[in-house]
Amino acid sequence: MTSTEELYKTLELIRQERQADLEQYKQKVMLLPLSRKTREGKSWYPVRLKRHYIGTGERLIIEIERTQQLDQPHVFQSGKVVNVFCNSRNTPEKEHAGGVINYVRDNTMVITLNSDDLPDWIDDALLGVDVMFDEMTYREMEFALKEVIKADKNRVATLREILLGYKLPVTSRQLPATGDWKPATYLNASQQEALQKIFNSEDVAIIHGPPGTGKTTTLVEAIRVTVQEEKQVLVTAPSNAAVDLLVDKLSDAGLNVLRIGHPARVTEQSLSKTLDSRIAMHVHFRELRTMRRRMEQLRNMAYKYKRDFGYSERQQRKLLLQEAKALKADADLLEFYIINDLLQNSEVIACTLVGASHPTLRGKRYKSVFIDEAGQALEPACWIPILRAERVILAGDHHQLTPTVKSFEAAKAGLSKTLFEKCIQRHPQTAVMLQTQYRMHEDIMRFSANYFYRNELIAHESVRTTLLEPGISPVDFIDTAGCGFTEAQDPETLSRFNDEEARLLIRQVEKLILHFGVENWNFSIGIITPYSAQVERLIKLAEASDELSTLASFITINTVDAFQGQERDFIAISLVRSNEKSEVGFLGDIRRVNVAMTRAKKKLMMIGDSATLGTHPFYLELLEYVQTKGFYKSAYELM
Repeated sequence: MTSTEELYKTLELIRQERQADLEQYKQKVMLLPLSRKTREGKSWYPVRLKRHYIGTGERLIIEIERTQQLDQPHVFQSGKVVNVFCNSRNTPEKEHAGGVINYVRDNTMVITLNSDDLPDWIDDALLGVDVMFDEMTYREMEFALKEVIKADKNRVATLREILLGYKLPVTSRQLPATGDWKPATYLNASQQEALQKIFNSEDVAIIHGPPGTGKTTTLVEAIRVTVQEEKQVLVTAPSNAAVDLLVDKLSDAGLNVLRIGHPARVTEQSLSKTLDSRIAMHVHFRELRTMRRRMEQLRNMAYKYKRDFGYSERQQRKLLLQEAKALKADADLLEFYIINDLLQNSEVIACTLVGASHPTLRGKRYKSVFIDEAGQALEPACWIPILRAERVILAGDHHQLTPTVKSFEAAKAGLSKTLFEKCIQRHPQTAVMLQTQYRMHEDIMRFSANYFYRNELIAHESVRTTLLEPGISPVDFIDTAGCGFTEAQDPETLSRFNDEEARLLIRQVEKLILHFGVENWNFSIGIITPYSAQVERLIKLAEASDELSTLASFITINTVDAFQGQERDFIAISLVRSNEKSEVGFLGDIRRVNVAMTRAKKKLMMIGDSATLGTHPFYLELLEYVQTKGFYKSAYELM
């Protein structure tokens, strides 16, 4: 197979994924009656307009609240594309406006509209909001793949051959021309080796960062030193959350960062770094705003003239519109100057992978592009920023969460395999694995280190023996085999849950809290499960618990995916699966369990059924580990 044949296959798979995603959207949203969509949390209806205002970058923002189905679970979250609609007239297809969610809190949603004016129906009593299908992401991924496929005798073509393993990378680049580069003293040996690898690589370098090993710290230092040499770099990641984390860290390191992306998808801390916000702070912005307001005044004056007025009125209207058009051209030119001024004076341009296709970056090229969390990024999305690059630095861990692929067939055919994974397998010499972890007790780390990381991880002295309290075991595995804790399936979401296991977990967390005393408790708690239906049950049980509700500010309950990149002093995991057929289902993705286990700093508690889990080789090894170390307990002992 050639590189282009491989990419043609990837192109077919992403089209297959788009179709599967669209079908799911149709089934779950588009084809459902409004009453059912509302009941299932895929629509908010009815809602009322609380207020509207102009936000960052002169964008129109509305705040709405739902007036029925209060506290109903829903699919809405910040960054999602939505459709605000009115349900009261005869032509509903015309009565809608697109937008992006800024945030959702309780029964209130804040949306940045894509239009400059409020729709005339916005004050209607029968307003609603639907979640929309994100077509743009697929369009940009397809376009990038086609560009990479047709590249010939240029840098993109060379990178294509190297990254896909059809040509060897060059690793003899000279060190930074500044000549005074020295590894930061706070970096350990493997982190410094990773930096050295980046600076020596002409084409590609990889930072492989297992949990807690300081991948972000190493990446920030690599970007900082690269900026000294190259003046400007492009920094990307698959998610807005990952980009915003980097933006904050890079800003703290003293770099001038420009965040490209919709303000509604950016955290509050990073908002001041966005292009919209920077435009509003530019020295020439007041002049731009004055021109735009004058342009609107002229257009409003022109449209007061009716079409059937006389010759002089028509001429007056024509002159006003001509003046408004000329003013718009001047305003566009000034805005173009402001944007280019901001781009030229920024050291780091930061955006999501898909955000690298933003119109303001059109035609721009960078010596180096950094892709963080590359182990979670779909390959087609990675090619979007690579089209703008001379060389690529990937950072991530292919033993943690993989990209979300909705088509089972596409995932099985290879779409779930990332460019990061391909590169690290085909060019292992380009990668450095960080080896010192600064997060967890050695016994919490040890199983993952053995199973996923060739036993090469070392717990730093500062965390190696740190416990909640001397004498409290760092790891517990509570086995529910034989207890009759049988899993069930939610008929609507098809997600699994296990009520008895959830109750046992909450009781064990309560017991640990009571050991210290509620008033003395000062540790962060994460309660994790792979299944959203189990999350709902755990949240309800926690709210009903005196101990856990009192300490609600210390506790986070969520799915494994939501905990990626986070850490807590104490992690409790509900594995849920318990059935006569010994089917582990979703738990067969052992990388998810690796993520869950490695969030813990001082104590890890896992609850599961060994009779079901033990049929899978990963869980069999885990059970052997906890038994050998004396961390195994039967649920019978605790009931």
